[in-house]
Amino acid sequence: MGAKLPRVSVFVADEMVQIQIVKRKLEEAGIACTVSNKYMNSLLSTPTATALKLEVNINDEQKAFQIIDQYLSEKP
Repeated sequence: MGAKLPRVSVFVADEMVQIQIVKRKLEEAGIACTVSNKYMNSLLSTPTATALKLEVNINDEQKAFQIIDQYLSEKP
């Protein structure tokens, strides 16, 4: 089996709804993605605040950004 490729964060949001919409769009385009829940930097926010991150395989990064950019430009 080949080496596991690194994953990169392509979208960050505070709301799960936004993460799920973008995740669905990426998966519809054939891009596998995962959601991670990371503590934000305590200098920027309260220590209990979290940011949801959507991560993809590094090889899918550019295509993911194109899909996300299109989604954001169409969002009301």
